[in-house]
Amino acid sequence: MTTDQITELVVDIARRARIASLGLATLSTKTKNRFLNELADRLVEETHSILEANALDLQNARSLELSDPMTERLTFTPERIASMAEGVRQVAALPDPVGVEIERLSPPKGFDLRKIRVPMGVIGIIYESRPNVTIDCAILCLKSGNASILRGGKEAFHSNMKLAAIIQETLRANGIHEDAVQFIPTTDRWALNVLLKQDDTIHCIIPRGGESLIRFTVENSRIPVIKHYTGVCSVYIDARADPDMAERIVINSKCQRPSVCNAAENLIVHQEAAAHLPRLAKALHDQGVELRVDTHAKALLTASGLPLVDATAEDFATEYTDLIIAIALVPDLQAAIDLINANSSGHTESIVTEDLTAAQRFLTSVDSAAVFHNASTRFSDGFEFGLGAEIGISTDRLHARGPMGLNELCTYKYVIHGSGEIR
Repeated sequence: MTTDQITELVVDIARRARIASLGLATLSTKTKNRFLNELADRLVEETHSILEANALDLQNARSLELSDPMTERLTFTPERIASMAEGVRQVAALPDPVGVEIERLSPPKGFDLRKIRVPMGVIGIIYESRPNVTIDCAILCLKSGNASILRGGKEAFHSNMKLAAIIQETLRANGIHEDAVQFIPTTDRWALNVLLKQDDTIHCIIPRGGESLIRFTVENSRIPVIKHYTGVCSVYIDARADPDMAERIVINSKCQRPSVCNAAENLIVHQEAAAHLPRLAKALHDQGVELRVDTHAKALLTASGLPLVDATAEDFATEYTDLIIAIALVPDLQAAIDLINANSSGHTESIVTEDLTAAQRFLTSVDSAAVFHNASTRFSDGFEFGLGAEIGISTDRLHARGPMGLNELCTYKYVIHGSGEIR
């Protein structure tokens, strides 16, 4: 396709999405939920064909020289498809946010004034690798009354196209405007440039992917962007941490799925819990994790015989999405808080401690979207939060922060009922 053809295609998609969004705003909860439950059934029924499409992407991954973590994110299994379908059912079971009264005000004139939750309108989502994002974003946007325009990466093109086709078929079967969910059918970068300029028809852009994609989006968009730059997450082992709990949480946070944004990249240990560090380091090493250690941690671990790499200051601000972790030994709780606030991306942090005073200080002082006490960072996730799914995890501060579910995809309007008042 030429750039002119791509421009015409994207402009038309955005125009049709805006028209569809006006009807979605009044779509009944019953219709939306029927669509979602049928979509969940269709995903399970189409498992074989989804895996076939995904196999083409995995084959191309080799020629694209994707890293192991990126390939892992790209991979579908029957279990992941079943989990994706369950996420759709969870969204169907959630309350419809549209039309909910947020606040009732009492203006001086005495008329009835209410703040009501309403859809944003049209949301554009730009993402890389993980094809399940196609489903997550489509269902959350539709349940919240928004039209969505999906632009996936070339590495998941076949998987995304198959999922988009299933969505379109299910929309038509339920009498919903098929332009409510549209997938841009080209991976040409020019399509992204055009999409980011459609501020007359698109109301919000949500990029999900590497930092370079997000920065490109922010720098080139005329449309407001909700950002998730990186997931530099930390686990802090306090002086009064239970050693068995500490090991379980550290291993789960780092190793359960290291390629995702809520995996821990830093391990910070209070000097009074230093006796736990050799055990934690060995457990991580046994899982294949590379240990990048500061000078204090290195002095303690040298005798262990474990392979160690000297950590740089930049290591504690790096999202590895791999089996690598930076380790620091700190003198006190405040030093841990300072280290996290200086290097974190504002995503997720966890403290392991039996000291409730220390836990509360950590939870209050650490400046991140999600803070945990005695739990794995891997729980920072829309599905685990009971949101059914998430459209992203925002590290922004305005409008939405943390896992973004249905409520975060809405704005509001003021609805006034009068009885003839004039000013």
